[in-house]
Amino acid sequence: MKDFAPKGESPIATSKELKERVEKVFGKGWRPEYDTMDTFVDSSWYFNRYTDPKNEKEFASKERMKKWMPVKRYSGGAEHTTMHLLYARFFHKVLFDLGFVNEAEPFVERMNRSLILGPDGQKMSKSKGNVVDPDEQVERVGSDTVKMYLAFIGPYNEVGQYPWDIGGIVGIKRFLEKIWRISLGEISKKQQLSTSSSKIEAFLHKTIKKVSEDIENYKFNTAISTMMIFLNELESSHAQGYGVTKKNFETFLKLLAPFAPHMTEELWHKLGHKNSIHLEKWPEFDESKIKEDNVIIIIQINGKIRANFEAKLDITETEVKEKVASLPEIQKWIVNKEIKKVIFVQNKVINFVI
Repeated sequence: MKDFAPKGESPIATSKELKERVEKVFGKGWRPEYDTMDTFVDSSWYFNRYTDPKNEKEFASKERMKKWMPVKRYSGGAEHTTMHLLYARFFHKVLFDLGFVNEAEPFVERMNRSLILGPDGQKMSKSKGNVVDPDEQVERVGSDTVKMYLAFIGPYNEVGQYPWDIGGIVGIKRFLEKIWRISLGEISKKQQLSTSSSKIEAFLHKTIKKVSEDIENYKFNTAISTMMIFLNELESSHAQGYGVTKKNFETFLKLLAPFAPHMTEELWHKLGHKNSIHLEKWPEFDESKIKEDNVIIIIQINGKIRANFEAKLDITETEVKEKVASLPEIQKWIVNKEIKKVIFVQNKVINFVI
């Protein structure tokens, strides 16, 4: 075979020798099967070509591939592990041995995705009549609600199976509606923080920290849960008659933007901004504002936990010893006993070695 140019079918289909051999074995009119490669095999090297798609001299320049390869994260269904992932790694290793690519492995990290089941808990199938059409759901409740529900249904970074739950979608819709109402009717325009707003600001910085970490780790469901908790805190503050500053609420909208891009964009403009919220700098938390006022001190006797108590932050060792001495449940362990050593870790634990 000399002609491997694409013609809409496998190049082997042009082999006269193959056709004659098949007819000799099976009889006149018989034809060979030309499509012998799984589609996963066919797509086992294309990511290299993506780095240099207009190159007419080679399938991809090693310089261009050096800029983009290896792929930082391969995310797909579990079935890919023993199919496409296996084939792609094999192809890449062959290309590496031949000197066509720069590295032996095409992917840095592999992550399996979960599976969304039908409302009946079974794998979606037309024959079972349990297929959920996402377009219909978007038509009913909006794309932000559907997008956010899919992120909330379960951890993206862990393999699992999650039935489609209409109740869950309703919950997300109510959450977004609540944000809309607060934005349009209950946001304080005051720039000076009240006492309650200071508390909200501390809560906000904890939320920024948690949401940022969860997004980095693909824990989108807990990121959304954290924002729900913060919204409840906002409502509680408003119910007590304290204002929520516009600045704090706008920071919250920035956290919400990746999950509900359309609604946050509209609210952002309604709050007086000209540029897109998606071009804003991602919020950063202030460590000093998320420092807890109180801590739990663990009391150990010979390394075993015997009690604990709540104390002010940065309580001294002397103060902890005085508190421990006053606790009835600890008396039996230390009274009339020789304390050989005391191990104290500030804000965490005190251990008495008897």
